[in-house]
Amino acid sequence: MGLAVVLSLLGVLCMGLGLFMLPPLGVALYYGEEAWHAFAGGAFASLVLGAVLFWLFRDKSKREMNHRQGMAIVGISWAVAGLLGALPFYLSGEFAGFGDAVFESVSGFTTTGASVLTNVEACSKGVLFWRALTHWLGGMGFIVLSVAILPFVGVGGMQLFKAEVPSPTPDRLAPRITDTASVLWKVYAAITAAEVLLLMLGGLDWFDATCQAFATMATGGFSTKNASIAGFASGYVEVVVTIFMLLAGMNFTLHFQMLWQKRWSCWWRNEEWRTYMYLWLGVALVGAMALLFISDKGVWESIRLAAFQSATILTTTGFATADYSLWPPVAVAALVILMFIGGSAGSTGGGPKVMRLMVVFKQVKAELKRLVHPRVVAPVRLEHHTVERSIVASVWGFMGAYLACFLLVGVLLTAMDLDMVTSFTASIACLGNIGPGLGSVGPAGNYAHLPLAAKWLLSLAMIVGRLEVYTVLVLFLPEFWRD
Repeated sequence: MGLAVVLSLLGVLCMGLGLFMLPPLGVALYYGEEAWHAFAGGAFASLVLGAVLFWLFRDKSKREMNHRQGMAIVGISWAVAGLLGALPFYLSGEFAGFGDAVFESVSGFTTTGASVLTNVEACSKGVLFWRALTHWLGGMGFIVLSVAILPFVGVGGMQLFKAEVPSPTPDRLAPRITDTASVLWKVYAAITAAEVLLLMLGGLDWFDATCQAFATMATGGFSTKNASIAGFASGYVEVVVTIFMLLAGMNFTLHFQMLWQKRWSCWWRNEEWRTYMYLWLGVALVGAMALLFISDKGVWESIRLAAFQSATILTTTGFATADYSLWPPVAVAALVILMFIGGSAGSTGGGPKVMRLMVVFKQVKAELKRLVHPRVVAPVRLEHHTVERSIVASVWGFMGAYLACFLLVGVLLTAMDLDMVTSFTASIACLGNIGPGLGSVGPAGNYAHLPLAAKWLLSLAMIVGRLEVYTVLVLFLPEFWRD
């Protein structure tokens, strides 16, 4: 298959990771923490490994990368990032073992936000900054991935967006993918900077504001407080984070159209965006009504809690302002449904994505029409564009594979003597890159108590879910590696 290309690019990735460990090293030095040596060691190891790989294979990797090599570099790079990113965590001595450090690192890069830390506030500033930075890097890393590599896989993600929006499609934001990546990074950085500023205006210092913004825009969920966003005890902060979570869960191409092309109506004209907002508002309304009439909470408190938690689950961010597992059953059920949906295509959110859900329901509607009128032509349409049958089929295939992975991971966790609620909500929370589930891994708990084997299994589930299932599963096919 030409592994030289893959290995040389892995070398570049490793060197890049090493360089990104320098900012948290600087934070540790600024606060006078001993953890600085952990980042120095991690950066040194990453830079040396990357340089060796690049040096050994650079002359053998001159030819252009094909789609199989692209999928290989994507699948392997996320695993390598998780392992190398764990080095600072492990060397800091703040994690129980290397397995816990890998879990935290993978959770960061995949923007899952599931944590094994039982006392976040006791951690060094350098470690907390690295957790947030892994989120931020993984979030935009997935956006660039979704417009550069995933269309080759045929999982009905960005292909659907291209079917719905004629111009500019994600791969036409700029003539070359490098220019496209540059545009997306600018949008990402600009919105992140805006959130940092607004949070600082709300009373947060630069460190907390930056870490919360990194986690929000990546839809990650790693906070600097044990109580997550509730730890700031600020309605203003909750409102700001809610707004930016919703922005992060939207297709970033729409942000480009809005900010750079001044197409002010692009949000409302986009069918996926409307569905996305209806889902959030609908579940928020159900939750608010349940809290108001069943739990006897006040009107403002009910609206605030329901709006925040429905946004954090739909966008797969994973922040918390309350232990929603104790809410009325109807509100919990509505939130669990959101766990199986996720954000928009082309967003930093995880999960199957709103657009795939739209295609599934439109296809079901078309099949019902055919039962009544066998000869009717009922194509699946998004906006005014017909979705190709091959894309519809790939969506159904993806949904089947996604549900199979969810069930498999859930069953394996129950085999490790975990209860059903914990097992299956941990499965969807990690596969969907959400973070908190229910049971012992709910918003008031964490993943520290799980067996080591469960942590490795869930780390794999995070990567599988983040990379749209097929991108990882295809690596296990023997024919994939044959020339």
